[in-house]
Amino acid sequence: MVSTHPPVLPISSTATTQPPIVTAVVESQPPAVRAFVNGVTETVRGGLSRSRPWSELLDRSAFTKPDSLSEAATRFRKNSSYFRVNYVCIVALILGFSLLAHPFSLILLLCLAASWLFLYLFRPADRPLILFGRSFSEYETLGGLILSTIAVIFFTSVGSVLISALMIGMATVCVHGAFRAPDDLFLDEQDPAAAGFLSFIGVPAVAPSASSAPSPV
Repeated sequence: MVSTHPPVLPISSTATTQPPIVTAVVESQPPAVRAFVNGVTETVRGGLSRSRPWSELLDRSAFTKPDSLSEAATRFRKNSSYFRVNYVCIVALILGFSLLAHPFSLILLLCLAASWLFLYLFRPADRPLILFGRSFSEYETLGGLILSTIAVIFFTSVGSVLISALMIGMATVCVHGAFRAPDDLFLDEQDPAAAGFLSFIGVPAVAPSASSAPSPV
């Protein structure tokens, strides 16, 4: 007896499945790397959220010549407390442009940072480092990385590029802090003048609490 039903054709499921390459890349990322990237991202985002308006930083009407060296030092101390996030951004930008202008130093610095991250920080403690068929202990790995860091910084152009960029950045910050009159700047209660230059790193934003509200009479 011949069946009158048409034959059922197989349906390919390639159109509905997720590309294996994307899934493999996402799942193959180590948890330590994800935690490190998330921590750095949150730290940078939290620090940038505390930056002052750049129009306030570059207000030309507020620039006056200090009468004495002590007044310049007082201005710099107040401005560094108020604009400390902006000053760090300025130094970081100058450092980044200096490294981009010297690609060889940038490549060496990136290789050095990658060596520290993947050979020491992100490597499991119970798994020894094996290179060229030889196993290296924890102290040997740390000693090799320290010697490599000293060699890269002091025996290549990386050290001179970093030092010159930091000096230019600090000079720019000092000139701005000395000539910018801080009379119209007011620090918040959570940002005291005695706070450190990098005190914004790793500190979460403080929301006004109920204890700071005036008590009913």
